[in-house]
Amino acid sequence: MAMLCTRGARFLVLATVVASVAGCGLPRSGPNKREIYASSVLQQGDAFVVAVNDRVTRATAVVPDLSFPQSFAGAGKIGADTISAGDVLSLQIFENVKDEPLLSTAGERVSVLTDVQVDDKGYIFVPYAGRIKAAGRTPDQLRAAVTKELDTQTPDPQVLINRVAGDGSAVSVSGGVAGPGVYPIERPTRTLSGMLARAGGVAIEPAVAQVRVTRGKTTRKIWLKDLYENPGLDIALRAGDRIVIEEDRRAFVALGATGTQTRVPFDTQTLSAIEAIAQVGGLNTNLADPTGVFVFRNEPDAIANKVLGRNDLTGDQRMVYVLDLTQPMGMFHARDFVVRDGDTVYVTEAPFVQWSKTINALTGTATAADSLTSIGSGTGG
Repeated sequence: MAMLCTRGARFLVLATVVASVAGCGLPRSGPNKREIYASSVLQQGDAFVVAVNDRVTRATAVVPDLSFPQSFAGAGKIGADTISAGDVLSLQIFENVKDEPLLSTAGERVSVLTDVQVDDKGYIFVPYAGRIKAAGRTPDQLRAAVTKELDTQTPDPQVLINRVAGDGSAVSVSGGVAGPGVYPIERPTRTLSGMLARAGGVAIEPAVAQVRVTRGKTTRKIWLKDLYENPGLDIALRAGDRIVIEEDRRAFVALGATGTQTRVPFDTQTLSAIEAIAQVGGLNTNLADPTGVFVFRNEPDAIANKVLGRNDLTGDQRMVYVLDLTQPMGMFHARDFVVRDGDTVYVTEAPFVQWSKTINALTGTATAADSLTSIGSGTGG
């Protein structure tokens, strides 16, 4: 009878602890495959769960379209040493008369006009010639314009013009360059690549470097590597352009049974699922289920409709893409599936992991039950 009571006590303790484990759940890194599939729209959930195949990889292979608009690409090179508003000029005017020169006193042929500033509308004032447009012209072009205006009033005037202050047509270069600053557009620096060289070159990793150019109210950016590989992107610069070199800001999040769980910046222009997993140390061989690699994403409706073969979805859609790395084609799909900015790459735990945790919990429970029954027996004695 005493033996039956002991066994009964042990059973009650085990049953109580198992129920507690089942009710509270065991520690884990996130949902398992069954729970993810249960969240599918097909199961009255709120996400579309899609197995990745060749068609899906093609439909979702969207990469950032970084390029310059035609207004940038089609602009021709400006002449070197172009005058801009704010520049300060010096004019020397030689007159071919002795007795009554127009601009100087008798006996002097040379008149010097110093500190002639180009106003905010781009004009200068020259006595007897009036207001003359200077901005946008080279000193030589301005010289011809001044000569033409004076020629009707003094015979064969000779004009020399020099910039004494100001950078003329200039651009600003900042961000990841060796020498940020404001640089004039001169003959060697009339294009984007020439100006970057003038600023000392790029000081960040070229593979993730982007070149952002702002002209007026328009801002566009390109990959630095594309600039060097495609001459068509080496645009001609304009006064006031703002050039910024910056690192690619895209990133994805790795969670679950991976080598590490963190936010990971992109280190290449395009990133595949297999590369993303490699970046975080691969799958955790002690925990990961290679049949349960998931990519969570808010997908634009155009792509979601294409993936699902529909045309009725509107707005961003919650999509869960499934990869099975145990199959040869699964590895190819993971190689071809493009990870995008903001994605969450999640690897589920293998079923045996939870089973092992349950066994360990029950083993510990059995030990605890033995201790409790022993205490009970001792107390009864």
